[in-house]
Amino acid sequence: MSDSRGREGRFRNAWRNPQATEKERNRRLNQTPSNDRAQPNGAHVAFEDNRLVQQLAGEQNSHLKLIEKLLGVQVHLRGNRFAIEGDRPSVEIAIRLLNELAGLVQRGYPLFASDIGYAVRILSENIGKNLKDIFLDQVFISSGKRIVSPKSIRQKEYIEAMRRYDVVFGIGPAGTGKTYLAMAMAVAAMSADQVRRIILVRPAVEAGEKLGFLPGDLAEKVNPYLRPLYDALHDMLDYEKASKLLQRGAIEVAPLAFMRGRTLNDAFAILDEAQNTTTEQMKMFLTRLGMGSKAVITGDITQIDLPDNKASGLIEAMRVLKNEEDISFIHFTDRDVIRHRLVQRIIKAYERHERSLRHKPESSGTEGKEGDGEGQTGTGKAPA
Repeated sequence: MSDSRGREGRFRNAWRNPQATEKERNRRLNQTPSNDRAQPNGAHVAFEDNRLVQQLAGEQNSHLKLIEKLLGVQVHLRGNRFAIEGDRPSVEIAIRLLNELAGLVQRGYPLFASDIGYAVRILSENIGKNLKDIFLDQVFISSGKRIVSPKSIRQKEYIEAMRRYDVVFGIGPAGTGKTYLAMAMAVAAMSADQVRRIILVRPAVEAGEKLGFLPGDLAEKVNPYLRPLYDALHDMLDYEKASKLLQRGAIEVAPLAFMRGRTLNDAFAILDEAQNTTTEQMKMFLTRLGMGSKAVITGDITQIDLPDNKASGLIEAMRVLKNEEDISFIHFTDRDVIRHRLVQRIIKAYERHERSLRHKPESSGTEGKEGDGEGQTGTGKAPA
């Protein structure tokens, strides 16, 4: 006992001695929260409803395996209790994820593996987000009874902007739902008698193909460029109903050039692939807007097919209209991609490649000055 007290006394005396314990004290005081987060942490979430637990886990625990892969945690199901292990931030996201998904399932939301991925993305970006506010924001029930709803924070903002503003720009990479959600909002507006017509417009730009060599008259030549709009339309409405609305003129799909001189009243107009408009064409489209109408302009400024001497009307509009209070700009990123999981990685790979090209130093005649100068012209110009 006395030996134990002696050791404690020596330890206290050593701690009071700054020179004897300076290294140890600094080591303790300089420990950062990131080191703490790197240590394994455990938590558990339990639900009383066994059917709810089964839906959260997925068939053969497929949902749990996906959560493990996306968050880098381990999830074990024991009875009606989920045990989660991993670093602290990922464990916190997993806990929030399971609770939020449970709320969706309890509201009757059909949970799919893709929803797990979308939810992880949303909560990784903002752990305080309420998934019910996003996933249950139903826009329209399509012909196949599928729910059209936002799958990311930006998509939610996009839908809210289309409800609030008469002119909305949706700008971002392919696969982020810009056109699809705009189409859903247009069909929903027509179904609620908020508008009488839907106008779907695309610029017919020759993206490496020549229109003159395509068969048929002008309408038949530009039809392939409008096919994506037809595809989205038929995904919202059954074929017969869509055909009748097209025949009546309630829904019109046309190349941008056909809009000149028109006034669009009580219409929901969508300009797709707007990055391929010229400044004049963009101004022409925006000034077609009549009473009781909305316009949604979508485009990807990284995929411009215009000739080099033509400026993109979308980029120009972003500069000119950015401070207008009644116009909304929603910018999507690769995190909002809802196509095949590889699409997001492909977009990232191309962005990295383009950044490397922009930062790559240009070769010039100044290279090799410290050497013997062989192979250099001395003027920085290419040899004749």
